[in-house]
Amino acid sequence: MTEPTPSTGAPGQHGPGGSGDIHRESEVERLHRLESSSGSDRRRGDTRRHTDAATVAGLDIPTRPDPAAPRTSVAQSGVTGRPTSSGPSRATRKPRRDWGTKSLGLVGLLGFLVIWEVLPRTGIVNPTFLPPASEAIADLFRNVGLTAFWQAVGDTMWQWLLGMLIACIAATVLGFLIGSSTFLRRFTNSTIEFMRPVPSVALIPLAVLLFGVEIESALLLIVYASFWQVLIQVLYGVADVDNVAMNTARSYGLGPLARLRYVIFPTALPYLMTGVRLASAVALILAITAQLIIGNPGLGAEIAKAQSGGSYVAMYALILATGLLGVIINLVMRMIERKVLSWHSSVRTEVAK
Repeated sequence: MTEPTPSTGAPGQHGPGGSGDIHRESEVERLHRLESSSGSDRRRGDTRRHTDAATVAGLDIPTRPDPAAPRTSVAQSGVTGRPTSSGPSRATRKPRRDWGTKSLGLVGLLGFLVIWEVLPRTGIVNPTFLPPASEAIADLFRNVGLTAFWQAVGDTMWQWLLGMLIACIAATVLGFLIGSSTFLRRFTNSTIEFMRPVPSVALIPLAVLLFGVEIESALLLIVYASFWQVLIQVLYGVADVDNVAMNTARSYGLGPLARLRYVIFPTALPYLMTGVRLASAVALILAITAQLIIGNPGLGAEIAKAQSGGSYVAMYALILATGLLGVIINLVMRMIERKVLSWHSSVRTEVAK
């Protein structure tokens, strides 16, 4: 048998586990140095690991996190693998504007104005009945400084706003009520399909007989036309609720009102906002129509007066004003829709593009 060779090292190294303790302390110091240096790497977005997992596993430190684990979880990194706002580095969203589409829209508008300008100038169309676009635009700018013009705009917008509020509230309440009941859906389906295609203009004689030339006659047309836009969308939204989500809500003991708030309403809200946006345009059309035919005060009545008085330039200027009013209403409604539905995937995808 061979005798063990005596060690010539220091006395402190001959104890039980002495060399292991020194090795472990040196590894701990090295890991601390690496940890302090990794702070600057983290600020630079460096996600590489310089520590071997096997080395750390050999350390008898239960509270030591696994250095081989990624700095950000899958939830923090997202689908793309890049850190998002919940990770170490915040991702900045840079909105991209589709300038190509906007330019095409502007070119189309300019092309329409050019054609409108050329037709009367060349004599293709009688300039008495279709004045050049430049004259109508100039008269529109002159109307901006007139009090009567803004009074007509205010009357039109007041009728539009009242009609929209009545139609949206009534259609939303009835839509959720009917959509939540299978019996009510079947019971009212034929009635809705029969009354929805009836044009609102056909109700003008009834409105005049009931209310004369008062504002109520215009509201009857506006509410009737806008009501169906919102009601149909709400019915579609309620019908789109996931049955699994409803059953889960019932199993957790949620009552009818709680299910309406937490399950049905979030699903139907995008449909509701679409209906409101469509109804806003329809309400403006019916407001102008009621003013043109019935004679309610507003831009429509001013257009009728200009036409009957032979002031065709002023008539076309007021028509342009109604068009601009419709564009402004549509932009405002789209902005409200994006704000309300900022959590929805369709709006988030649209913003990310």
